[in-house]
Amino acid sequence: MAAPEDLLRLADEYRRAAHLLLPAGQRGKPLSRAPFRLSALHAIELYLNALLLHRGYSASRLRGLQHDFAERARQAAERGLVLRRRTTQHLKTVAATREYVVTRYGPEMTASASHVTRLSATLDEVAEKVRMIVARPG
Repeated sequence: MAAPEDLLRLADEYRRAAHLLLPAGQRGKPLSRAPFRLSALHAIELYLNALLLHRGYSASRLRGLQHDFAERARQAAERGLVLRRRTTQHLKTVAATREYVVTRYGPEMTASASHVTRLSATLDEVAEKVRMIVARPG
């Protein structure tokens, strides 16, 4: 698995892509937001992975989490990541509704996915807070 700093840079690229894709979505057409959703969710997962690896979590344990955003967030919190309650709850909801899998493979169910504003806010908060921990010297 890549080094935490490499995952952080990759997550930054997916975050940038997500923000570029967001304006392409069309109101009332949930499928038009799927590329944004997938990029945003993937970036969030990469940010959490970077933090966990940075704090000594093994690559094999990380792979065992599959796409469980709630468990990743819980493990990250145990290792120093402090997220707002609303963000933590959103990550639990993403896990409970299997939003990553639905976005990737179940386009007919995307209408029930997170509101794009909430997903964007979660992405930005996770990115900023993980970056402060992983990119910190020492």
